[in-house]
Amino acid sequence: MKRERRGRGFTLIEVLVALVVMAIMSLMAWQGVDGIARSREANQTRLEQSMRLDTVVSQWEQDLAALQESTAVPALTCDGQTVRLTRRTDGGLQVIAWSLRPDAIGSMWQRWAGPAVTTTTALQNSWLATQQFQGNEPGQLRALGGIDQWQVYFYQGNAWANCQSTGDVAAAASAPGVFQRQVLPSGVRLVLAFAPGSGRAGSLVRDTRIAP
Repeated sequence: MKRERRGRGFTLIEVLVALVVMAIMSLMAWQGVDGIARSREANQTRLEQSMRLDTVVSQWEQDLAALQESTAVPALTCDGQTVRLTRRTDGGLQVIAWSLRPDAIGSMWQRWAGPAVTTTTALQNSWLATQQFQGNEPGQLRALGGIDQWQVYFYQGNAWANCQSTGDVAAAASAPGVFQRQVLPSGVRLVLAFAPGSGRAGSLVRDTRIAP
C-alpha cells in the first residue's frame, strides 16, 4: 500500500525573498507613477506661466494700441522705472502706469489703471497721482513676477533709442498749464529679463507698433 505524499509548503526564506521582490517591484512602480505626476505638474506650471506672460504682454500691447493724445497730459512718457500713458476707453480717457517694483524673487511688474474721466482737471489729477506711487497703492495689479530688469525703447528717427531720451517737440505751449506736446514714437520695444529661480530663462523682446 502506497503512502500519500504530503504537499511541500514554502520555507520562511522563500517567503521573505518573495516579499522582497514584491517590495522592489512596488517601489519601482511607485517611482514611475511619481515621475509621471512630477512631470505633469512641471508641464502644468510652465503652461500657466506661459499663459500668464502672454496675458500680461497682451494687456501691455492693448494699452499702447489705445494711446490718446490730449492737451492736458502726455500720451506716453518713461522715466526708467515707470511707463505712463493715456489711453482712450468707452468712458473717456484713462491714465495707465506700468512699473517695476522689488519682490521676493527679482522684481514685480505692476500695472495701475486710473478711472475713466472726461474732464481736464480729473485727467491731470490722475496723472499727477502716478508721480507719487510707492507700489502698494489701491488698484495696483501685480501683473508678472520674477523679473530681473526691464528696458523700454522708442523708435524715432529711424532708430531705437532709450525711452528716457528727449523726444521731438511737436508744438510749444500756447497757454498756461498746457505742456509741450511731444511726437509719439512709431514703435515701442519692451525687453524683460527674467530673474534666476523665476521658472523662466533668458529674456523676452516684444515690439509694438504705434498707429499714427
